[in-house]
Amino acid sequence: MINKIGKVTVYVNDQEEAKDFWLNKVGFVLKFEQEMAPGMAWIEVGPSEEEFTTLVLYSKPAMEQYNSSAVAHPSILFSTTDIESAYEKMQQNGVEVEEMQRMPYGTMFSFKDQDGNSYLLREDKHIK
Repeated sequence: MINKIGKVTVYVNDQEEAKDFWLNKVGFVLKFEQEMAPGMAWIEVGPSEEEFTTLVLYSKPAMEQYNSSAVAHPSILFSTTDIESAYEKMQQNGVEVEEMQRMPYGTMFSFKDQDGNSYLLREDKHIK
């Protein structure tokens, strides 16, 4: 099922400013960057090339414009190497899961814990 804590979402007012902060002030490395939609990129930074867990720097204004409940997007993203199996097993275990989403950068679904907190489980295309 879940292999690791993969990503932690950080909502930022300016993605380039945040990227500069994490790369040039904190010393992180750029792990991945790809345009998601006009004015919004998927930017991942982490402590090193070897470290699996990353911060995803989401544009808060763009996410709010795209989806007014953007800040409700799960801030913890778990990773798996077998999304189909994890989805099926969680359903069998009675976990509330949302519909699977297939995007160019990975396949994912949201699920909720016993208190209704939302999380995301994702199988990344760029992670082997």
